[in-house]
Amino acid sequence: MMATKDFYKILGVSKIASAGDLKRAYRKLAQKYHPDKTHGNKAAEEKFKNVSEAYKVLSDPEKRKQYDMMREGFNPFAERFAGFRPRTGSTQQGPSSGFSFDDLGGFGDILDSLFSGRTRRTTTRARRAPERGQDIVSEITIPFEMAIRGSRQSITITKEESCPNCQGTGAQPGSRVTTCQQCQGSGSILFSQGTFGVSRVCPNCLGTGQVISTPCRVCKGSKLTTKTKTIRVKIPAGIKDGQMIRLAGEGEPGQNGGKSGDLLIKVKVQPHRDFVRKNNAIYSDETINLAQAVLGDRVKVQTLDGAVTLRIPPGTQPGTLLKLKGRGGTKPNGTHGDHFVRIKVSTPTSLTPEQQELFKKFAQDSKLL
Repeated sequence: MMATKDFYKILGVSKIASAGDLKRAYRKLAQKYHPDKTHGNKAAEEKFKNVSEAYKVLSDPEKRKQYDMMREGFNPFAERFAGFRPRTGSTQQGPSSGFSFDDLGGFGDILDSLFSGRTRRTTTRARRAPERGQDIVSEITIPFEMAIRGSRQSITITKEESCPNCQGTGAQPGSRVTTCQQCQGSGSILFSQGTFGVSRVCPNCLGTGQVISTPCRVCKGSKLTTKTKTIRVKIPAGIKDGQMIRLAGEGEPGQNGGKSGDLLIKVKVQPHRDFVRKNNAIYSDETINLAQAVLGDRVKVQTLDGAVTLRIPPGTQPGTLLKLKGRGGTKPNGTHGDHFVRIKVSTPTSLTPEQQELFKKFAQDSKLL
């Protein structure tokens, strides 16, 4: 049995495409051919339906595995018995060589059943357990001050949600949803005889176990719609660059009643022109003149909370760190770290003759010359 549609070709991906590759391809095509954007274009609607069908199968690891087996016409004995022809009554085609599965005894009956296409439904209905939706990873850039003190920020994301028209069933409200007669609702068909068998996705219902008489007019049976959503995010005080914020339930919707995934937001903090952060401490530079460094002074310096007065002790050396207690970043317990001011001393580059004489006298009295 061969699959009638090439889902990989429909999505425009290779057979080794990752889950991320599949999702990106699906989103791109779904947005391009979505009925809301194509305004009644029947060809686009058909493409949207095929894209949704392809992603539904390939995004499920088990369904994808079974689809690949169907697509390749799974035959575990192809190499060993290449060129042999099954006995009369088999649907398997090949060159005649006089070979019969009767030659293999009881095992031949098993091969004949597999290769002749005789099938039986699985006797036990598959339990379609709830599946949690995938997480969505996004990114947000915030100002330096917001990272220190915290705030709220809006973020806009595009994601899949359960179709509001059909409530995620894929069927138009009021239409019939019946159990697949080919697999009896199991979602798979077993090609087997005795203890040997190969389970494949039911080609009639694509593994869902159900047949929808009238697909939902909004999602075209895909059960999902693409929506752009703006969310207000609480930025906790003291958050660091690269830290993640998790919003539970804001990811992709789950399947079979499973919970939605989460939205993971990576925070990028913009650098500040004047301040540098190290853990909960803030560092900045302040330049003073030579007289202030020698004699001491009080100067205005900028902090995250505005200008404050900083005392410069007499004899302050270049590179000295002076602490402003409690003026730093916010700690997890709500208290604040400290702000450290690194002192730079500006040396005069031009002096009057009188100033030069005074400096010489000072140097001689201090035995610096």
